[in-house]
Amino acid sequence: MSSDLKEARSKMQKTLDFLHHEYSKMRVGRASTAMIEDLKVEVYGSQMTVKEVAALSVTDSRTVTIQPWDRSVIADIERGLLAANLGITPMNDGKVIRIILPPLTEERRKDYVKQIKAQGEDAKVSIRGTRRETIDAAKKEEIAEDELKRFQDQVQKITDEFSKEIDHAVEAKSKELMSI
Repeated sequence: MSSDLKEARSKMQKTLDFLHHEYSKMRVGRASTAMIEDLKVEVYGSQMTVKEVAALSVTDSRTVTIQPWDRSVIADIERGLLAANLGITPMNDGKVIRIILPPLTEERRKDYVKQIKAQGEDAKVSIRGTRRETIDAAKKEEIAEDELKRFQDQVQKITDEFSKEIDHAVEAKSKELMSI
């Protein structure tokens, strides 16, 4: 039973980590390499991430610089950036690609807040699914009813803990976005 609790906690932690990773990719008024590093681009006849084919850096608060290891793939990276529909226009000088982020409008910020909340709700749904799977697995085992009830209470405590962490992450990211 304790191994089931550890497994449930591990799955819920992975969900929370994924949410934090997704939030780090969101453009919230300042440049971050996280928003493009995992973007897939077609180079050398296969799909690769931008961070595998180029050095990424933030040169100022609104500019991300992409310097390919091989200059021949610069057009491929640029095509991948345009195809990703990130709302950015890459500028290519033949050696590096610069992405200058425009300032966020109030309307765009509100759209991002909606997206942040939707991702938070998706994470909660995933955590509740993990709770359900864990409890269903325990019900299949032949254990005493009072022991099952105790186990369900423990799983619910873990679920509540992670739900609160998701709420805090959503609130923090929304506040960060609206205060810029």
